[in-house]
Amino acid sequence: MADAPLILGIETSCDETGIGIVRGHTLLADALASSVAEHARFGGVVPEVASRAHLEAIVPTMDRALAEAGVTIADIDAIAVTSGPGLAGALLVGVAAAKGYALAAEKPVYGVNHLAAHVAVDTLEHGPLPEPAIALLVSGGHSSLLLVDDLARGVTPLGATIDDAAGEAFDKVARLLGLPFPGGPYVDREAAAGDPAAIGFPRGLTAAKDLAAHRYDFSFSGLKTAVARWVEARQRAGEPVPVADVAASFQEAVCDVLTAKALAACQAHGVDTLVIGGGVAANSRLRVLAEQRAAKLGIRVRVPRPKLCTDNGAMVAALGSHLVAAGVAPSRLDLPADSALPLTTVSV
Repeated sequence: MADAPLILGIETSCDETGIGIVRGHTLLADALASSVAEHARFGGVVPEVASRAHLEAIVPTMDRALAEAGVTIADIDAIAVTSGPGLAGALLVGVAAAKGYALAAEKPVYGVNHLAAHVAVDTLEHGPLPEPAIALLVSGGHSSLLLVDDLARGVTPLGATIDDAAGEAFDKVARLLGLPFPGGPYVDREAAAGDPAAIGFPRGLTAAKDLAAHRYDFSFSGLKTAVARWVEARQRAGEPVPVADVAASFQEAVCDVLTAKALAACQAHGVDTLVIGGGVAANSRLRVLAEQRAAKLGIRVRVPRPKLCTDNGAMVAALGSHLVAAGVAPSRLDLPADSALPLTTVSV
């Protein structure tokens, strides 16, 4: 892949400013600046704070990525940027930066879908993606199941969250348990010392009547409420809350539903590869449970290393590289930032 185009990726959809540089399936640089600490005191991401943080971080992060890869902007063959979905103001920073660098260096620009990029990043770890594949994307804003026939041309949504996304539920339960933001890593850490069978929390949309209408959809709002009621009942009774057991039981409920529906989709569509991406893919229990269940069905599970699961520029560059290799035409320079970009649109 030494002669493959050199692709730069820009990610600013939420609270991470990411710049990645790849050649083919080889990652050369992955620079990141996070504003998560600035949001922690609010218990969630504040869009205006995120946008300002991106403005401050975009140029220094770009400089670090170019230095890490040992290249200049003139060496880059194409620039990919997250065009959506995400926070409108945050997306605008990245899209404007991409246009500026593309104009200055006379390079083509590709506006890409953030969620499709979470699928593409796995190629940096495990090589070309088998097609078709099933992709399970789980993050703070999304819980989606996709059939990936041709990542460069489009994907077929099979199911999605109908209320709280998995990552959002982790954040809310962490807050209930007095754990810091973002909640996912802290719940995972507490759960390691707990009993996942201690409390029988509900599995949303898994009853027969729900599966008939929402076979591959997800719902975690009821689970979040069940955890809140359980914790409140203990507190009213003056009893201590067993944080580790609550965390483990909640985490087990989420991972049980995610893996069961994803593997059911693999079987229904005759697909033997499951790709898991997004921030929640860094969860240790999700990885273990998916691999255990998949092994019994002869299905291969591909999950990028944790650093590549969360938002980063490498995933955007990886998707850009895939689009260039597939001969997809670049975007126009008036490409928009679309906070509600549909999953079916891989490139703008």
